[in-house]
Amino acid sequence: MPKQLNIFLENKPGRLESVTQMLSANNINVIAFTIQDRGEFGVMKLLVDKAEQAYLALADKGFACALKDILLLSIKDRPGNLHKLTSLLLKHKVNIVDAHGFVLSPGKEGVCWLELSDMKNASGILAGEGFRVLDDKALAEL
Repeated sequence: MPKQLNIFLENKPGRLESVTQMLSANNINVIAFTIQDRGEFGVMKLLVDKAEQAYLALADKGFACALKDILLLSIKDRPGNLHKLTSLLLKHKVNIVDAHGFVLSPGKEGVCWLELSDMKNASGILAGEGFRVLDDKALAEL
């Protein structure tokens, strides 16, 4: 199952650069990221090609980080498909805890990464409704 790497950082100049330097030094590719401001601290959330290796490299250097299981979906870039996804999850009483998305090919393919209250069942439900659930190998190939 793909993982999201969460890094908790002091909100000051140079902290993000120290993370990206460490990832670069360990030949880890960043596929997508978000940064959330929390005042004096922030959270950087990353999709990387080698999540376990990234976690170990950063933790070894004293970074406060965690890995979270996520569900990674390929979704057609069409009006209404995000609504179809959220409606399907609601129908099955699956709560969206955290979510991010991006478009790989406009008009063709987007990607959603989701942290859900019921990851195991949601995966089967979504796959059964035509959403392509991506594994670690597919993530590394994005």
